[in-house]
Amino acid sequence: MAKRTILAPVLILLGVYLILNQGGTMGPGTIFGTFWPTLFVIPLGLFFHWLYFSMIGRGVGLLVPGGVLLTVGIVCQIAMLFGNWGTMWPGFILAPAVGLFELYWFGGKNKWLLIPINILTVLSLLFFTVMSIGSVLSSVSYIQPFVAILLIVGGAYIIMGRKKHM
Repeated sequence: MAKRTILAPVLILLGVYLILNQGGTMGPGTIFGTFWPTLFVIPLGLFFHWLYFSMIGRGVGLLVPGGVLLTVGIVCQIAMLFGNWGTMWPGFILAPAVGLFELYWFGGKNKWLLIPINILTVLSLLFFTVMSIGSVLSSVSYIQPFVAILLIVGGAYIIMGRKKHM
């Protein structure tokens, strides 16, 4: 069972990498350079979670670094696979919010933890939205001349339009 649990995600990630990297070089250095979050950071986050859940609820403090490392590992892996560090960096703001939320959820529901959790989550989502919109708009820059013409025509229509008599 343990072999299947480890081997299956590794094979899936390697297959996804081969699909995304068609025609590129492939070697141990390339695989290590691309999958370092999956090899080191994500397993460490899962290890902290395993420690907490295997001790049946004792050591709730293990969930904070576990949640942070797991979130950072996922953010880094996505950024490494797709090369979008400029869009994914707000995930680092979200990471402590995930760790604190796990502490809140499994550690007695201290309502004061919700303040930093909500602030960090909203800030992260705001930056994700802004960076995503910027990324999308920069990728469709061929529309910019049409938008510029529409703005000029709209402004001219407002200026030259009939004036209403009061």
